[in-house]
Amino acid sequence: MNAAPTGEELVTRWESEQSRLRQLLVLEDTEAWQKSPDFSGLQRVGGVDLSFIKGDEVNACAQLVVLSYPHLELLYEDCRMVTLTAPYIAGFLAFRETPFLLEALQRLEKNRPDLLPQVVFVDGNGLFHYREFGLACHLGVLSGLPCVGVAKNLLHVDGVQKSGEHQSQIAALQRGGDSFPLTAASGKVLGKVRQRTQNANKHFHQTALRSSDKSWKPVYVSVGHKISLDTAVRLTHSCCRYRVPEPIRQADCRSREYLRTHFPAADA
Repeated sequence: MNAAPTGEELVTRWESEQSRLRQLLVLEDTEAWQKSPDFSGLQRVGGVDLSFIKGDEVNACAQLVVLSYPHLELLYEDCRMVTLTAPYIAGFLAFRETPFLLEALQRLEKNRPDLLPQVVFVDGNGLFHYREFGLACHLGVLSGLPCVGVAKNLLHVDGVQKSGEHQSQIAALQRGGDSFPLTAASGKVLGKVRQRTQNANKHFHQTALRSSDKSWKPVYVSVGHKISLDTAVRLTHSCCRYRVPEPIRQADCRSREYLRTHFPAADA
């Protein structure tokens, strides 16, 4: 019987796999609806999330939702309890969570291909990652679907941090839709911070965005797969009723409600 790999062996293996998959990334718009100012042709948007039982880092509820676009009404949901076997190692979250999110998409494609989302929102980062291959990239490449990473907290990557300048830029976001790029020490823009107007910054990969007029806290939008940052930011804004885009919010709410209902003693 083979011994379980050590942490160092896993990191080496996962770094190699990330590097291989990263070669398959597409960082531009590939679908006709993405090129339309009002996303004409886009009918279904997906959201995925994993919620853990409180105090339990192994058992979680994996949730997929598909909403109509532009009305954002529920069309489909898949909710399963899963047991994570891969350890948590910083920078390699995708290896721990992606298999279960991918399985949910594959079940949908098998059972109701007519409801397969045309784009998937991921609660996490895409290119805004230590090796520019976060969860949204990983899921996008393996599923073949356009993916957008939307994070609620700033990941400190390559010189990007919550400095005084960063806080000043956030304060300058006047209304939902306003955004500014996140620039690494190398000069490369990895994403955007966003509030809520349609502020086009092309050829970037991550942005800070004020997603809603109702929220002063921005979200961090980054490219996952088969979409440009400009399109990802506009789409994120158009799917926000509150701070977090509705596909992610619905996936999070429904997974947490499932845990509250089925595991009340755990106080999830």
